[in-house]
Amino acid sequence: MTTLDVSGYTDTSGAADYNQSLSQRRAQAVASELVNDGVPQNEIEIHAYGATHLLVATGSGVREPQNRRVEIVLN
Repeated sequence: MTTLDVSGYTDTSGAADYNQSLSQRRAQAVASELVNDGVPQNEIEIHAYGATHLLVATGSGVREPQNRRVEIVLN
């Protein structure tokens, strides 16, 4: 079965708990749009990584737009 991994991330600005929740909301928003576009919900796996797995390495408290993202991986 084909699945889509939808993973949300944040930058390092903000508290860790907030960033974790924000990354979850980002991933959920993208997953909802995929369902609206016809992707079966049971083929989508949502992951939230907060400020871990940075695309651009930064220090704590740094706003970096490239780290605020959702990645979709087809498995």
